[in-house]
Amino acid sequence: MGEKLVNVLAIIPTYNESANIVELLTRVDNVRSELSSNYKIDIVIIDDNSPDKTIEIAKSLQMKNLSALNRTKKSGLGPAYLAGFNLGLTGDYQFFIQMDADLSHMPEQLENLLESASSKSLVIGTRWMPGGSVVNWPFHRRFISKLGTKYASIALDLDYKDLTSGYRILPREMLETIDLSGIKTKGYGFQIEVALKAHDAGFEIKQVPITFIERENGRSKMGPKIVWEAWFKVSIWGFKRIISRR
Repeated sequence: MGEKLVNVLAIIPTYNESANIVELLTRVDNVRSELSSNYKIDIVIIDDNSPDKTIEIAKSLQMKNLSALNRTKKSGLGPAYLAGFNLGLTGDYQFFIQMDADLSHMPEQLENLLESASSKSLVIGTRWMPGGSVVNWPFHRRFISKLGTKYASIALDLDYKDLTSGYRILPREMLETIDLSGIKTKGYGFQIEVALKAHDAGFEIKQVPITFIERENGRSKMGPKIVWEAWFKVSIWGFKRIISRR
């Protein structure tokens, strides 16, 4: 009798990703087939009522173990992931995958991320470390990303190379420990906030190198409002940490 499979839920937030969703799901399906001797990977799409029919296209594939949650309005990355976490926690999943829908996160690198997963660790796919790389990103995007994660690292005293990365493996135990209801960030600051909460709750943070590829189709959701939210929230959290230590 073989070992019991590890149940994993891949959470993929979407908004107007009709140009990418078929390729992404096909590649994820291929990867989970290759990993099926060790993992049972289900997929849930959290769609913010995309006008380009992203969710209808995904459903038309009639792929096994693929479900979708269609929300009524566009409310941001953070709330989408929280909806996915809360949905997944009603099942028996041991790990949760965070993955972008724009093909910037390579499904083929999931095996490396999952191999590093444990019930006591948050795994972050890391661009800015040996072995990691970014493909087709303009200078200003590299600058903003590196500056943002460096600022967060210093302000929060968290010595990690890519706190804004969204390619992650989160253990069930971590999601059940941290206060999900207290997370209010909606953009990329969400990634920093989750890492901060995980660290403060005593979970190890593992950094695994990934190759990040800039989207070819569709529009980036990154904008000044998202950058401002992350900077403002990190500054507040950093200030509170300084005060608490005094």
